[in-house]
Amino acid sequence: MTIAFDTPPDDKAQLEAGGAFTPRFDANGLITAVVTDAGDGELLMVAHMNDEALALTIETGIAHYYSRSRKTLWKKGETSGNLQTVVELRTDCDQDTIWLKVKVAGHDATCHTGRRSCFYRIVQKDGDAAKVAITDNEIHFYPDEIYGKN
Repeated sequence: MTIAFDTPPDDKAQLEAGGAFTPRFDANGLITAVVTDAGDGELLMVAHMNDEALALTIETGIAHYYSRSRKTLWKKGETSGNLQTVVELRTDCDQDTIWLKVKVAGHDATCHTGRRSCFYRIVQKDGDAAKVAITDNEIHFYPDEIYGKN
């Protein structure tokens, strides 16, 4: 079984209030996916999905994404063991963004750096410049052991 998506309607009211799921992919065939922890709501990552990744996510209940840098489909956690099981999938008002609420298996870490969230740094003003400071330095797994040396 493969999920197929209908073309988004031209009628704004139908798009915003109708019952059809008609995701609006961008010119590159991608849709932004915001991912949070289903338990505590922490923002874990932001990624992109193509139609195949979104369909696989809905069909399997496991988060799949499209890597813009590698230009390939990937199942999050397939290598690390930190699979993301989708508890809830939402779309925004104009259906051009997806929000996944997930439970993370394995080390309960999402970032390839071994941290729980990809958002482990805060941006701060420093005079006329900006700098980043690490706010979460807890490593849940060692990336070199999982992914090999880079």
